[in-house]
Amino acid sequence: MTYRAPVSDYQFIFDHIVDFSAVLNSESFSDVDQDTVLAILEEAGKLASDVIAPLDRGGDLNPAQLVDGVVKTSPGFADALGQVAEGGWIGMLASPDNGGMGLPLTVGTAVNDMMSGACLALSLYPLMCQGQIEALEHHASDDLKAVYLPKLVSGEWCGTMNLTEPGAGSDVGALRTKAERNGDGSYSITGQKIFITWGDNDFSENVCHLVLARLPDGAPGTKGISLFMVPKVIPNEDGSLGEKNSLHVVSLEHKLGIHGSPTCVMEYDGAKGWLVGEEHQGMKCMFTMMNNARLGVGVQGVGIAEAATQKALAYAQGRVQGKSPLGNEGAGIIDHADVRRMLATMRADTFVARSIALACGVALDLGRTVPEQQARGAFLIPIAKAFSTDIGHEVAQTGVQVHGGMGYIEETGAAQYARDARITSIYEGTNGIQAMDLVGRKLMDGGEAAFALLDEIETFAEAARATLPKRAIAVWNSAETLREGLETVLTLPMNDRFGVAVPFLRAFARVLGGYFHLKAAIAEGGDGPRSRLAAFYIKRMLPEHRALLAQVRLGAQDIYALSPEDLTV
Repeated sequence: MTYRAPVSDYQFIFDHIVDFSAVLNSESFSDVDQDTVLAILEEAGKLASDVIAPLDRGGDLNPAQLVDGVVKTSPGFADALGQVAEGGWIGMLASPDNGGMGLPLTVGTAVNDMMSGACLALSLYPLMCQGQIEALEHHASDDLKAVYLPKLVSGEWCGTMNLTEPGAGSDVGALRTKAERNGDGSYSITGQKIFITWGDNDFSENVCHLVLARLPDGAPGTKGISLFMVPKVIPNEDGSLGEKNSLHVVSLEHKLGIHGSPTCVMEYDGAKGWLVGEEHQGMKCMFTMMNNARLGVGVQGVGIAEAATQKALAYAQGRVQGKSPLGNEGAGIIDHADVRRMLATMRADTFVARSIALACGVALDLGRTVPEQQARGAFLIPIAKAFSTDIGHEVAQTGVQVHGGMGYIEETGAAQYARDARITSIYEGTNGIQAMDLVGRKLMDGGEAAFALLDEIETFAEAARATLPKRAIAVWNSAETLREGLETVLTLPMNDRFGVAVPFLRAFARVLGGYFHLKAAIAEGGDGPRSRLAAFYIKRMLPEHRALLAQVRLGAQDIYALSPEDLTV
């Protein structure tokens, strides 16, 4: 069995879980209707299933290579990405004024989910381009937009973002890359950047790097950082390509997974660049791209979870081992209780992660004009990124377990999902940093956005008591317990919040999962596959929130009670 894009799941979630109709009825997207969205999802699904997915294994076995200073990409990637560009998928979220489709972020999130499930290494290429397009649309000068946006949207050129340096990872403000004014409106950029996803390739006409650097008069830390567009090839005034810029790929990282994605060490040696936004305001500009990427990374986790679940399910149905406890002659291991439990857990959590990501997309789409929705979207971003990528990793690991010994053998492909998924919990801000953002910056409103979500869950669960009383009461009680946990977090000093941030984020996601599964069961009428999966989740998985929230009351004191010496055996 190969990956098949789960288009019907997106449609169900749009119709019954995340109120996507509100997006279609909003002024921002009045020219998009449900039939158009379905057609887009179906076409993207065909592209993901038939064109991109067949390249996944080959990209893992034949990784990108650096040969004589030139990146050679995995076989078939150039042709597939050409089809991605020709179909308009790179510019699907961009403004029509710049040649884009102008689609809702929610739809783009679903498309990126499909592409990630089909081939994560390849899907990183359009994701980087989309993030750069959004940053330029918001912050670049009209002159820069005129030169770069049409080429990026069309896919003729591609984009990257350059933040990380050997001595500046999560602490971006420690960067050492320098920028100097040339006196003609351009700047000279010198320094080294690492972990640059798709930093080069052998098929794009140009590679456009967004680079963080510090001007001589830039203040220390993040406040003194500026953002620059630094192209591989410098465009002429008429938009044609001119001379090569003073930058090159030093090396490619040898990685645990996503082998088809060239992760580059980039060297800038007085490379010519142009300011994006204002001087010393680079982090403000880059956060536009990073927020886009964080939701995009979240659905990478969802995509991997979906692909790993599909592969594990197919294997469990076909693998005969021992006598079926259900008496089914010749049945696969799916009849064994523990295997069925693992598959149900994989499917239930994949649905939760996808629903959270799409709910975040809906809130951000509506947040264009509704401040409360903008706040909701901002609150959901760290949950969508952290929980979904954690689930991608966990589901992929469980997929290996379902395969048994064969899961540890590379030829089945199950191990590739486990390797590929691992990076998603790390990049675009580690999941610990996402959790700290949730309990720190995202609760600076006193918890207003969080409490509004809990009010919504409890209101729905109260109404659902008439139809599914036991499941509704369980969800209502979980929301109330989470409310108490939230109130506790708000009383804690910041470092104590950080000590409980990860379990708090996980607990919030668990309760959101109960809510979304309950909504699915109600939409189905309480009897059907989604209802039975909801019962499984609410009975077996939702109770985890209580243990997680028990940690919240502890703060960080018991953590620091353990000295470094105590941890040395």
